[in-house]
Amino acid sequence: MEKKEMLYEGKAKKVFKTEEPNVLIVSYKDDATAFNGLKKGTIVGKGAINNRMTNFIFQKLEEKGVPTHLVKELSDRETAVKKVEIVPLEVIIRNYSAGSFAKKMGMEEGIKFSCPTLEFSYKNDDLGDPFINSYYALALNLATQEEIDVITKYAFTVNEVLNEYFGSLNIDLIDFKIEFGRYHGEVILADEISPDTCRLWDKDTHEKLDKDRFRRDLGGVEDAYEEIFRRLGIH
Repeated sequence: MEKKEMLYEGKAKKVFKTEEPNVLIVSYKDDATAFNGLKKGTIVGKGAINNRMTNFIFQKLEEKGVPTHLVKELSDRETAVKKVEIVPLEVIIRNYSAGSFAKKMGMEEGIKFSCPTLEFSYKNDDLGDPFINSYYALALNLATQEEIDVITKYAFTVNEVLNEYFGSLNIDLIDFKIEFGRYHGEVILADEISPDTCRLWDKDTHEKLDKDRFRRDLGGVEDAYEEIFRRLGIH
């Protein structure tokens, strides 16, 4: 598959056209950002880890009935994906208190919820991705009720699959953000699932093995990403 002109460059990825109109190539970067781009840096090897981890997990989710944009892994950093129209909602599932939720609710981090929470943010960098609910999404024509229902169903399925899988690796899935796209009238999982988009803590030590190490200047960022990759056992 041939990489043609670049369509888009985001904070973590570049997207290229191919000779096939419905297929794009995503190239993962080592660039790291936090706080809506206010903090910038580099995490060496992150692009390859995030690319391969995303593809590995997307294959597991496909087996459990969650359709994804994955077409084919082309190299350590590049993957062919279906060309989707991104639904402008960031979908966040939380299993434990952490990050902005803990701050907003005046809670300590690491408290397990009696059930997972689901929240939406309006995917808009200029506005700082504000928190919204399904009524906002409908009023702003960001998604239809049918799409919101499908997204909600898939999001909780992703949570069940990931909770079980990460649990088997002695990792607690604290929370995660996912995105969806429209593909020929169908809503499918897009973007990525990686230490950039998940909070992942060691079950025993509660050590953070995710992007919070970069956000909070905790050090050992590359080591944390490599530890997640090692536990996944991807070859």
